[in-house]
Amino acid sequence: MTNTAQDMANAKETISKEIQCLQKLEELLDEQPLSAVLDILQNTQGRIIFTGMGKSGIIAQKIVASLASTGTPAFFIHPAEASHGDLGMITPEDTVVAISNSGESKELADVLNYCKRFDIKLIGLTKNPQSTLAKNVDFVLALPVTPEADPLGLAPTSSTTATLVLGDVLTVALMARKKFTRTDFQMRHPGGKLGAVLQTVKDVMHSGAEMPLLPQDAPVSAILIEMSKKRLGCVGFSGKDGRLTGIFTDGDLRRNMSPELFHKTGVDIMTVNPKQVPPDMMAAEALRIMNAKKITTLFVTQDEKPLGVVHVHDLLKLGL
Repeated sequence: MTNTAQDMANAKETISKEIQCLQKLEELLDEQPLSAVLDILQNTQGRIIFTGMGKSGIIAQKIVASLASTGTPAFFIHPAEASHGDLGMITPEDTVVAISNSGESKELADVLNYCKRFDIKLIGLTKNPQSTLAKNVDFVLALPVTPEADPLGLAPTSSTTATLVLGDVLTVALMARKKFTRTDFQMRHPGGKLGAVLQTVKDVMHSGAEMPLLPQDAPVSAILIEMSKKRLGCVGFSGKDGRLTGIFTDGDLRRNMSPELFHKTGVDIMTVNPKQVPPDMMAAEALRIMNAKKITTLFVTQDEKPLGVVHVHDLLKLGL
């Protein structure tokens, strides 16, 4: 067998073993006290504190990051550091989740004893229900007893995958229980590509004095001054009731150039019933509409009353 063929065979075998491990985890869910654990996590008045040694600790840190970013205050404590003062970070209002594949990590002993002493809720993630960890926690979420994916069956591979997925199960379930919204998510992810995708048109629109808006009976001379001053390539028009009645763009200007133009008003030249979007529309959706309609600006309105204008360049600057 060539190296390429052997590599592909090893890769597929690794994936197959990890899939089998996750299938076993799914089967175990019916026997798990999942709802009881979620009740504890949801009702924790303090923080959810994860701890674990080695690879378990690394997985714990990822779970903590997922929880914290989706509305559940959480952080990680290294068990060795806990024995040298970091136990003071744990309060009676917290819940501690300890991860140990074998359930016999000696480094967790001080954390377990501290939680027992101060009656702090304890949850264990382990594949050994008879382990020291399992016997000293309030609830155990069992990990599947399956071979590791490496050739020796020793390196944490399938077990860490199962732990990570179980952490995702807790994270997603808590999001659902708390009715965590896209707005909540955006508040915790203001930076990077994800933050841009979660922006609404309200976040990027030109409002107040920056909004090009005139009464619909404004003369063309005033319209051109407003369009030039605001530099958004358009002017919106409002009726006596304050509702948006039309729009005039620089494209409309080129199409309407004639000696008679300067004798007209907004009512004569505007495009009536322009496309409007609500302030809570996602920026990405607004860009989709602009592309579909082949337009460069959208008025943002509430009850048809203008709140602002969003330009295609504002959206492209977000990296959408």
